Parts: sequence; C-alpha cells; structure tokens
Amino acid sequence: MIFKASTRTRPALRRVRTTESLRPLYHRLDPARVEEIPLTAGDGTRLGLTRVDTGSADRPAVLLLHGHTASADMFLQPETRNLVDVLLDAGHEPWLLDWRGSCRLPYNETGRRYTYDDVALYDIPAAVAAVRARIGDRPLFVVAHCIGSLTLSLSLAAGLVPGLAGVVSQGVFLTPKLAGRTSLRMTVAGELLKTRIDHIPVDFAKVGLWSKYTPLFALAARKADCPDPTCQILHNSAWGTGASLFVHENLSAATHARLAELLGPAPLWILPHLRRIELARTVVRWHDTDLRYRSLPPNALDAAGRIDTPVLLLAGSENGLWLDSQKLCHEVLARRQPQLDVRYAEIPGYGHLDTFLGRGAALDVFGHILEFLDERR
Repeated sequence: MIFKASTRTRPALRRVRTTESLRPLYHRLDPARVEEIPLTAGDGTRLGLTRVDTGSADRPAVLLLHGHTASADMFLQPETRNLVDVLLDAGHEPWLLDWRGSCRLPYNETGRRYTYDDVALYDIPAAVAAVRARIGDRPLFVVAHCIGSLTLSLSLAAGLVPGLAGVVSQGVFLTPKLAGRTSLRMTVAGELLKTRIDHIPVDFAKVGLWSKYTPLFALAARKADCPDPTCQILHNSAWGTGASLFVHENLSAATHARLAELLGPAPLWILPHLRRIELARTVVRWHDTDLRYRSLPPNALDAAGRIDTPVLLLAGSENGLWLDSQKLCHEVLARRQPQLDVRYAEIPGYGHLDTFLGRGAALDVFGHILEFLDERR
C-alpha cells in the first residue's frame, strides 16, 4: 500500500440547538413596534422572522434577506440612518428574515449541516408564505444581499416564490464570479483545514491568542492597514479567502467597532457547494440524487425564464468579493432572457457590505432601492 490512510477525524459538532432563542436584535426602534414571529422552515429548522409595525394596514411589505454569517441586524444598525428607517419613512412595511445562515442562530457553529439548497427550498419560501399570510393581497417586495440574494435566485428559478412585486439583489444573483485567488484560497483552505476546524471565527477576543485560529488571524493581518483583528479577517481577508468585504473608510467608527456583532463565523463545510457554484458561474443545485430537492432546478440560470418579477441588480464599483458579478448577470440575462425586466445600477466608491452598512448608504445607495420600489408599489 503506497498511501497510508489518515486516522484523523473531523471535529465533532454538538447537536443542533433548535430550541435556542434568537439573539436579540440590536436597534433603536420602540420595542413595541418590533414583532418577533415564530417561524419554522419546511424541514423543521427554526428561523427568525421580524415585522416592524407601522400602524398602517395598507403599506407594501418589503422582506429583507441578509448575507451568510450576517443577520437582520445589518438592516437595523442604530448608529446610522439604516434601510429600515428609510423604508418606514417612504411608506413601506419592513419584514426581516434570519435564515439558517444568520449569526443570531447557532447553526454555523454547531448542529446539522446544510447547503444553499436548504435555504432556497425551505427558508425563503417559508418566510414569503408567512408574510403573505399576514399582509393578504398587498404587494410584497424582497431586498436581498449576497448569499441571501444568490439563494433567492434559486428559489425564483424554481418557481417557489411566485408573484413578488419586485426584487432588489445586491452583490450577486445568478452569475457568481470570484477573483481567481479567492477561489483558489477557498479550495485550498477548505481541504487543509477541514480536519481541524469546522468554522472560521471573526471575534479574536473570544478565541484568544493561543487558539487553533491564531494562524488565520495572523495571515489576515499581513499588509493590513487597520490594527483591529476582526476588521483584518473581514476587510483584508474575508475569512481567509483574500477578498475584501467593504471599503474601510465607508464605515463609521461605531459600525467598525461592532463588526464582530454584525458578522459571525463562516462554516467551512459550506465551501464545497460554494465552490461548485463559483466554478459553474451560476447557482447550481448541490443535491442531485436526493428527491427532496427535485423541485430545485439543477442550474438556476438555465431556468431563469421562470422568474416572474422585475429585478434590480445592485453592486458597488469596488466590490472586492463578487467583482462584477451583477454587471455580468445583467449582460447574460439581456442576451438569454430578454423578456425579463432586469436593470443594473452600480454604486461608485462602494464595496460589498458597505452598500448597507456604510455611513452614507442612505444617501448613496438606498435611493436606488426606493426608486425601484416606488415604481412598482
């Protein structure tokens, strides 16, 4: 025998804590206006759904979907004029979903593993159905960020969330495109680290100096301008991939200080699905033989003709994670599905997360969203 079988095993994961309460939202709204609604996905996974009460029964509803490892907090940050503030003032009723990739939930660090198929098949349709049960025939829009948007594209292509009044997609939609070094690092890191760790944390204060995560933080600190370890692993490294999640100067000091609350650990076991998606340059189904996922198309781009709602593709001009994925998506859909109502808007000087977290986002970004919603309300 030339190769000796490895005796190392994956680190054991604790049992999923489906009964654990959601971490409280961090906001400055009147608590009486914030309604936490129990929500269970189609496979039994507990999620979070929040409604901001407007005192009006005739406003269009807007469901907000965060990115992976973020949470509904990214739309409610109290230190700036946030998206929920803007939606309320413009006459909309905000709803916020914490899907299973939220850092308000325990699933990225402990519990049964999932793929983006589960989010597209179970989480998003359950949230849309719950909102519709409450709002009746009022218009329902969705504003989605990053992986929330990517998985939404799979739900739309599967016909699982028909009849939306419109979708705003930020960062990435049907045609994911990562930088070459990011894709390479993602592949290498996934293979090298999977036997030692199951997630990459962002809060250095919690893991400590003498932990197995220290080399990752040290690598992220190379050539970093900011001394904060959490900022380094997000802005300078994006959990070790070498990408950047935001333009540093676009964040206020208060937001910068809260990065470890706004973004949580990234699970390494999700990387195989993400690598398959990136290599295909479209959103592809992970489960090819499991009949539970047969309603999802093998390739979302091939099924894009089923999208029955207008779409606004948003992207920062300095997106250091998904590059020009949204521009590419607009060009591809214009060529392959010209009947679809899809437009593209680029935000000068913005990266990825700062399109929502940036101190000037209310002036520079949210106007594009409101204009799109108001045209279709």
